[in-house]
Amino acid sequence: MKYQMQHSETAYQGKAFKVRRDQVSLPDGQIARLDIVEHIGAVTILPLDDEERIWFVRQYRHPAGQELLELPAGTLEPGELPEACAHREIREEVGLAAGKLRKLGEFFLAPGYSTETMHVFLATELRPDPLPGDHDEFINVEVYRRAEVFQMVLRGEIQDAKTLAALLLAQPWLS
Repeated sequence: MKYQMQHSETAYQGKAFKVRRDQVSLPDGQIARLDIVEHIGAVTILPLDDEERIWFVRQYRHPAGQELLELPAGTLEPGELPEACAHREIREEVGLAAGKLRKLGEFFLAPGYSTETMHVFLATELRPDPLPGDHDEFINVEVYRRAEVFQMVLRGEIQDAKTLAALLLAQPWLS
């Protein structure tokens, strides 16, 4: 027997995601009630400049209760392709345009309760070309040498999961 959806209903509809309540038959015949966050998906961009520096943003994250150092990232707009979102987000968050984008991979951010897929891009051939940022984001841009970034990871100074995963996916291009 497989997992089989018995019933699903929307419990909450927000701006960035919705929460649905599913009843699912388990392989042993029992019924599980699951709360699932439906999310359209997002991108994370690793901007690498000609001096081998990586561009980050530092911003307050209310659920974490602190400022986190992260790679630029953002949510897809309805119908938007991940590459187009990456081009837009890097300009909004760090004020740079990428001459080249290379898709490094994708992953589920929290598959135990969310449908969100994160698409990861390496951005190179950077040039200034800012777009206005989102009205509710207060971002500070920080730039670090590639070798320094991995020491920061080991010291626990980078705690954002999407940033850690993107750095891992980028290893072959950063070595």
